[in-house]
This record gives sequence, C-alpha cells and structure tokens, in this order.
Amino acid sequence: METVVKILTMTLKITAIVFVMMVVIEYIQLRFHRQMRRGLTGPIWLQCLVAAGLGAIPGCAGTFLVVSLYMRGLVGFGALTAATIATAGDGALVLLAEAPQTAPLILGLCGVIGVLAGLAAEAIVRKYNIPLCQECRPEVHDEDLHAPAGSPMHFIREHVYHHIIRGHLPSLFLWLLGALAAVELLQPYLQVEQLPVGPVALVLIAAAIGILPESGAHLAFVLLYAKGQIPLSVLLTISVVQDGHGLIPLLSASLRDSIYVKVVNFVVGLVVGLAALALGY
Repeated sequence: METVVKILTMTLKITAIVFVMMVVIEYIQLRFHRQMRRGLTGPIWLQCLVAAGLGAIPGCAGTFLVVSLYMRGLVGFGALTAATIATAGDGALVLLAEAPQTAPLILGLCGVIGVLAGLAAEAIVRKYNIPLCQECRPEVHDEDLHAPAGSPMHFIREHVYHHIIRGHLPSLFLWLLGALAAVELLQPYLQVEQLPVGPVALVLIAAAIGILPESGAHLAFVLLYAKGQIPLSVLLTISVVQDGHGLIPLLSASLRDSIYVKVVNFVVGLVVGLAALALGY
C-alpha cells in the first residue's frame, strides 16, 4: 500500500509541474507565433535554426507548427529533420521536473544536433533529388492562432482546458503512472551493471524504441536516468530519435516522408549515442 501511495503521489506531483509548464509554454507559443512563422520561411539555414528552436521548446506545439508548414510546402525537409531531432515532446517537461540539471544539456545538444542534421539532410535531398511530399494540405493539429491570445476566457477554454487538460494530461498521467510503477517494481533488476545487456545494446534498444511515434517510452527512459540506472548516452540516443507524437500528422499525409525522417533520426541518434558512450557518458 505504501508503494502504491508513493507512486500515485509522485505521478500527481510530476503531472502538476508539467501542467504549469505547459500553460506557460502554450501562452508563449500563441503570443509569438507570427514571429516564429516568419523565421521558418527564410533561407534553409534559418529554417533549420528556427525549427530546432521550436522543437526544443517542451511540448508538442512547436513541432506541430513545423510539420504543418512542411505539409503545406512552406519549409524544407531540413527544417522538418531539425525540429523532430530537437524535440523531446512532453518528455522534456518530465526531464525538467525530474532531472533539471541535465535537462538543459540534453535539450541544447538535441537542438545543435538538429540544426546540423537538418542542414545535412537538406543537402542530401537536393543533391540526389529525392522526391518528397509537395504541398499536401490535410487537416493537422493546429491551434486557433487567429483568436486573440489576450482573451483570458478563450485561452482558458480552448488552450488550457481543451488542448492541455483534455488533450494531454490524461495520457501523460497514465504514461507516468505506468512508467513509475514499472521502474519502482523493476528497480532491483534495473541497475546498469546488473542488466543482461551491455551499454552498447542499451543504446541500440533506445534508438529502436525511439522510432515509435509516442512519448510514453521516452518517459520511462527519463525516469530511469533520473534514478541513475541508465547512462547519459542512452538518454541522449532516445531523445534524438524520438519525436513524441509530433510526426503523427505527417504519417497520414506521406508515409514515405515520415520514413525518411525517422531513418535520418535513427542513424543520427545511433551515431551520437555511440559517440557519447565511447567518451564515457
């Protein structure tokens, strides 16, 4: 019973912290969305820089914006790559809550890696003339950016209640509850030195799990790292490869492009993770 109470208390605590950060970030996104869009329609280096910055913002709104503009043919494949590598989705919020000293390092590294990988991916696409989605315009998850961000009731109703409380918190709470329960129950068997696989295999597993278009598995890795049970290289690997559920809208519009970007992210994440492991992290 004591363990159950401990898990529930920790889940509620993390969920509450994440909720507050989500509200603040949601307002910032609404307040400055026009400036963000302008930056994303510039030259490719600027697209990658702004896209990585948006992806690095905790939550999904920044990545959804980049994916939305990509699907409309307004930004290139490099920007898409930069955003999906830089993003940690809702996992970034949990990382900030559980490992605040490491969070800036992970988010910063993912942002830098995202920019460099985005520029490289764009160059490869152009050099080999790889066919990509051209101005497909399906409906995507996009906030009502034309509504007045300064209207308190609109913000509370549409963004806090409908988007955050109804759209994110239930699944986040359940994923956290499940991840915390699993970590708590398996903790005696999860010490790195006692695992049946070595650190290289852990990096490979993290990269493979990062392919999934969902942030739940990433939360488990964040919690394991916070407890000192996996090395930084493993957390960095899955942080680079995964994109939360930011890529889901593109899956319905262009499976081919989705596969392209996941292949790039997987290769980059694997290389970065193995390099970090070789350096002793």
